[in-house]
Amino acid sequence: MTVTLSGLLLPAVLAFQAQAYNLEIHGSNTVGATLAPMLVTGYLAEHGDEQVASRGTGVENEQVLQAPANKLAREVLVAAHGSSTGFKALASGQADIWASSRPVKPREAEQFRVRADLTAPESEHVIAIDGLAILVHPSNPVSTMNIETLGRVFAGQIRNWSELGGPDRSIHLYARDDRSGTWDTFKSLVLGKQLELGSNVKRYESNDQLSDDVSRDPSGIGFSGLASVRDSKLLAISEGNAPALRPNQLTVASEDYPLSRRLFMYTPGSDVPPLAAGLIEFALGPQGQALVAESGFISQNPIAVKPEFDDSTPESFRRLTGNYHRLTVNFRFSEGRTKLDNKARRDLQRLQQYLIQNGRSADDLLLIGFADTQSHELRAQMISELRALSVRKALQEVDVPDVAYTGYGQYMPVGGSGSPRNGRVEVWIKSR
Repeated sequence: MTVTLSGLLLPAVLAFQAQAYNLEIHGSNTVGATLAPMLVTGYLAEHGDEQVASRGTGVENEQVLQAPANKLAREVLVAAHGSSTGFKALASGQADIWASSRPVKPREAEQFRVRADLTAPESEHVIAIDGLAILVHPSNPVSTMNIETLGRVFAGQIRNWSELGGPDRSIHLYARDDRSGTWDTFKSLVLGKQLELGSNVKRYESNDQLSDDVSRDPSGIGFSGLASVRDSKLLAISEGNAPALRPNQLTVASEDYPLSRRLFMYTPGSDVPPLAAGLIEFALGPQGQALVAESGFISQNPIAVKPEFDDSTPESFRRLTGNYHRLTVNFRFSEGRTKLDNKARRDLQRLQQYLIQNGRSADDLLLIGFADTQSHELRAQMISELRALSVRKALQEVDVPDVAYTGYGQYMPVGGSGSPRNGRVEVWIKSR
């Protein structure tokens, strides 16, 4: 039995090789720089290991979290060298957990299938939501950009800020390196299959260092995880005819923001060491998600927000939601658009807990379904209602019965035509 990695055949016995640490987390710099160490520290502290120390390994972007346990030291390695490195470490057996700022690729899932299905709920864990932040110098007058223009900038087709309404300055490009899941996300969402990254680009392993350098360069533009904005200026981003959105608590948590993305931890099925399983459950729970928010990413714990509508919002929608706040959760569907995805299944439980903790009931909720552009308005309306009905039925399975629902058809898109983000179910709760 073998596992294929980048053209190499690795004996499956490597999956059981001895480790120098009690737990190893390998992969994304976005996850591993701050968030993963915070989650490890929080989990160990919850289990009595109050004095958690951190030390380096002598290798950049690596740290070891050490805690005493029953007079023995427990050590957790967090190696943050890029999402692709984490997959290789998981496949070879070096890592217990693969931290990734992008979903597993089909070829990776196929290579790993002899051990586990990485797309299954017991393997794929969404630990946070992030907005891919587009950064410029604070003095730059440009404040919005659509994805198509952004792609042309990073492909080197637009070379001067004067072409975008800014000063007469050459554009300097900053990007994450090829091992980064942040780069994979940017390449997929912005450059697509038609564009290639320009040749005169500075590349980085670290989000924070990239952001710091952009904030010191009046000609610079770069991208990073939302937690690494630091002193740079954020651009609002639009897709298609949808309004430009700036990444914030609501737009990123709901994944309406065009460059929102999920941050993952992957495990090889449910057959993982207790320390790894416990950490995953902690990360997905309320305490772990509170640390996600503290780290600068977006928590999946629902909160109620009164959205700010722009001029494009129809009057009928304003009336429909006039007595409601919107919760920072959208329900989305797997490919095929009939089955709730892995994150949505967990969000059902989070919504149930939100109602209990806030003394609310199913009667306070309203589900509003949306569809992408269809050949006929009536078809779009039917699809949007069926999506909302699907979530209503799923909520009944977690003891949230008979939630009110409606569909809003193909109106109020948050992405361009054909974007899967348009097909969603929003959750609204009555104002108090």
